[in-house]
Amino acid sequence: MSNEILQIKAKIQVAKSAAEVFEAIVDPAKMSNYFIASGSGRMEAGAQLDWRFPEFDMVVPVRVGKVEKGNYVSYEWDGADGSKTLVEMTLEPATTGSGTVVLVTEKEMNNDEAGIKWLKGNTEGWANFLACLKAYLEHGINLRTGAYDFMKK
Repeated sequence: MSNEILQIKAKIQVAKSAAEVFEAIVDPAKMSNYFIASGSGRMEAGAQLDWRFPEFDMVVPVRVGKVEKGNYVSYEWDGADGSKTLVEMTLEPATTGSGTVVLVTEKEMNNDEAGIKWLKGNTEGWANFLACLKAYLEHGINLRTGAYDFMKK
């Protein structure tokens, strides 16, 4: 096993404009329809935010980095083990069909037991995030409602 650094990439096409997808990512009122339970503010460059998730009894601090309206958002957040990772969301026009391709990248962790556990869990999480974003924007459905009740303690 080489000692490469691990990072996550997940991508999906959403049949909505980049402007609509961007707003769903940066507006906590919209995010609460598919991702978080609540957020302390919009994702704007330099903002220090707190997110609450419906399935966990905890506050997740988020430090927003760069924001390019309609194209890109980056932020740093704390992992379960206390490590900080960088999340980047890039929006691009779809090359086939219509809509926007959303790419989520989260980096980085060492290629060790903790890193592999992070890679597995967060890859599943980002695939879920993208599916929930698509369902919300295209069909007005919140796929997370009740989906993680089994995780509540």
